[in-house]
Amino acid sequence: MHRHFEDELDELRTELLYMASLAEKAVEFSITALKNRDAKLAQKVIEEDNQLNQLEVKIDDLCVDLIARIQPLAKDLRFIASAMRIDKDLERIGDHAVNIAQHTQELLKEPELKPLIDIPRMATLAQGMVKSAIDAFVHSDVQQAINLCRSDDEVDALEDQVLRELITYMANDSRTISRAIHLIMIAKNLERVADLSTNVAEEVVFMIEARSVKHHLGKNDVHDSPQVR
Repeated sequence: MHRHFEDELDELRTELLYMASLAEKAVEFSITALKNRDAKLAQKVIEEDNQLNQLEVKIDDLCVDLIARIQPLAKDLRFIASAMRIDKDLERIGDHAVNIAQHTQELLKEPELKPLIDIPRMATLAQGMVKSAIDAFVHSDVQQAINLCRSDDEVDALEDQVLRELITYMANDSRTISRAIHLIMIAKNLERVADLSTNVAEEVVFMIEARSVKHHLGKNDVHDSPQVR
């Protein structure tokens, strides 16, 4: 029974990592479509989102089945509970990638408003946060997860900068309003991707150390925090 349970946990971990790779790719492709004004790639992001939706359902079913049959304890139970929350964050990351792709499609109907500078910077940070969150999960790296939680402020600052700049465009020329709003919404979706990556990182800390760092991650968290079994 124990060996079979370990195999099932490995299956759950594999499915979650596959879902994470799809979410990361969706964000990457949506921003590439924006930067390259690539309508086909934007449409590809939209069409492939259903894979993430299906994986969320599959992972939830696996988790519920494991809890019902095995009644796991301690770290195994925390892993399964975290998996059920992480898959929802990953599915929502995919949804935000779709939103970016849809706003890109609308932007392609008009001439480019301005060279993109801060939004690609936001995208690079957000993509890096998704990857870092998954790496922390794969390697059970609490310190990496904590560091990621502290890096969200830079994305927020860039979002504020984008907003201020685009409001100026709209105030000076009403013909830019539609395009500026689409760019603002893209920035907001990137900010949400960063927030959701932080959620994943917080789940990693909970999974490994049985402590919640939501809303109150402090500067005293250190890399050698004792692991809870």
